Amino acid sequence: MIVLNSQLVVAVADQVPAKLILRGVASLDAAATTGLAVEQPIKNCMNDEQQALQQLGSQWSKFTASSRASCSANESVGGTPSYVSLLTCLQMAQ
Repeated sequence: MIVLNSQLVVAVADQVPAKLILRGVASLDAAATTGLAVEQPIKNCMNDEQQALQQLGSQWSKFTASSRASCSANESVGGTPSYVSLLTCLQMAQ
């Protein structure tokens, strides 16, 4: 069973995860603390996620397979998954 699970993780990690939930909810807290309109932090957050997704698309093959698998798995455990945190994880693993 462990072997089967590890093969699934590696297979999934061959490509940038297709759909991670974007972190728009966290921006509501940012709006409250910065005094900005709610729309601005949400827009900034979505822009950050889109930029991270673009970077992941162009750099994905440069990261090791084990880093891709590990970081992708981390994004699926608890919390809100994000392309920004996936990219950060991969960059830290280099």
